[in-house]
Amino acid sequence: MSKTLSYLGLAMRAGKIVTGDEAVLKAVRSSEAKLVVLAGDASDNTQKKFRDKCGTYDIPLVIAFHRDELGASIGKDQRVVLAVTDKGFAEMISRTLGDTVGGGVID
Repeated sequence: MSKTLSYLGLAMRAGKIVTGDEAVLKAVRSSEAKLVVLAGDASDNTQKKFRDKCGTYDIPLVIAFHRDELGASIGKDQRVVLAVTDKGFAEMISRTLGDTVGGGVID
């Protein structure tokens, strides 16, 4: 899993990460998001919101890590949700998490 966090940091430095609730929702609605990563310790309401929105727009959603780990991986404070906006980075991150990302959720 640390390889995944390293790739998230690399994507952030390349400018291919969107963070924050509203910014990620906007990226999902516009299909700019290629992969959404949601912290496992996000509230139930937040998890439901992003499961529903990503399902509607057919964007892969990964529920993994804790908000501290996600924030640290991109050099920021705690982050609950991130969107990867580059297809290449999204595929690279998906491969490190396993084959189940393509269809939806990793818990």
